[in-house]
Amino acid sequence: MIPVTVSDMGDGLVQARGLRKRFGEFEAVRGVDVDVARGEVFGFLGPNGAGKSSTMRMIGCVSPRTGGSLQVLGLDPAADGPRIRARIGVVPQLDNLDAELTVRQNLQIYGRYFGLSKAHVREKATELMEFARLTDRADDPVEPLSGGMKRRLTIARALVNDPELLLLDEPTTGLDPQARHLLWERLYRLKREGVTQIITTHYMDEAEQLCDRLVVMDGGVIVAEGSPSELIARHSTREVLELRFDPELRPAAAELEPLAERVEELPDRMLLYTADGEHTQGEVHRAGHRPQSSLVRRSSLEDVFLRLTGRTLVD
Repeated sequence: MIPVTVSDMGDGLVQARGLRKRFGEFEAVRGVDVDVARGEVFGFLGPNGAGKSSTMRMIGCVSPRTGGSLQVLGLDPAADGPRIRARIGVVPQLDNLDAELTVRQNLQIYGRYFGLSKAHVREKATELMEFARLTDRADDPVEPLSGGMKRRLTIARALVNDPELLLLDEPTTGLDPQARHLLWERLYRLKREGVTQIITTHYMDEAEQLCDRLVVMDGGVIVAEGSPSELIARHSTREVLELRFDPELRPAAAELEPLAERVEELPDRMLLYTADGEHTQGEVHRAGHRPQSSLVRRSSLEDVFLRLTGRTLVD
């Protein structure tokens, strides 16, 4: 896998060159180059252990870098960590709310950590509860809230200081589909308001929905960079034919390779990459193969990741 250097975009809120993070003998991040432009939603896509969270912790000034250079908001985290942290918002992978306090108290007390006045945090808390759709739960304790409500409150809390940059580490992990889509809608709203966001995720659909641009990480390095549509066009075909066979009748991949541009063999299905899935489906049947089921779909970032790393992206 060849690390990809991200081109200089100018006006970057985050700029990293050769960024490295080592834990003892293990190097979690191995020479990452990244530029995040003002106003964009930038994603780190990859499996658990790819180095996404380690990179985010360095950007968030809570973990010192081992090597390379890093600037956040034009400042060096090694020298200006407190100044940077005052201007960013962080949504951690796991909610760390004060469960015994109310929704309103969580926002107001957190705002006071930034030295904001009581009057200001009261007004800000009201605004953020409306943003997070939690106004009717303002005086309820956090503990009994649903997972989706807690996640929205965690994001609202990260906005209490009007950050220039919002870091979200796996923002929808563990949420049901309805809660995920509601959270996406809130993040879209922030994007429209010009809030720069950096998101780590291992959900392909989330990356496609939210990110203007992203990098695919694997083994601590960047293996591809671009917009979701650019990555799909560059590394996959227009369509994919998914075939599932009775194990006793499943053909070898070599038998299907003449019918498609590329064939991927997975434990539960075979993927045929092609410009015309329906035509390829007909060719499969004409060749005498009888799958139990078949599905023609558009290529996705899942296919990009499979092409680049040789495996599917699983939780």
